[in-house]
Amino acid sequence: MRERGAELETQGRLIVDLSRLQEGGELVEGETSPDIIGLKDEEGLVQPVGGIAYKLQIESLGNELLVRGELRQRFICICSFCNETFNLEVKESRFVESFEINDEFAFLDLTNEIREVIILDLPAHPRCSEACLGLCPRCGANLNKGGCECKMDHGDYRWSALNLLD
Repeated sequence: MRERGAELETQGRLIVDLSRLQEGGELVEGETSPDIIGLKDEEGLVQPVGGIAYKLQIESLGNELLVRGELRQRFICICSFCNETFNLEVKESRFVESFEINDEFAFLDLTNEIREVIILDLPAHPRCSEACLGLCPRCGANLNKGGCECKMDHGDYRWSALNLLD
């Protein structure tokens, strides 16, 4: 267990000890446990690398706790277009959360809110680059690495099954 001011990391979770929070707030930096992200991706398209890195300003404003700052998480992804592995960093530079607090609260766990922001910023279909050409629909060749041997243009063939009706 590591302790610095109001920040308290317990089993990789980011917990704020409200009684130790400095007047005027404080800046906390660190990284959560790698397994906090908890993605169960059976296809293996997205795998986290390390924990969520955070740099947060935490301050008490009456009966409100204001948390703002930056979050980063690195991932190894498989491109949904070309099936190649690439690195992706999800970065939220304007993280802001507000929590209502009172004398009954001694600690506040920020882990779930931080985790949720990172997961919501992940692309639904990871892509190695905007210019990714993907795979040939006929032979499966990676078109980013060069052309293929197919004797057809690489147009939109989603409607080609209807051409059999002619």
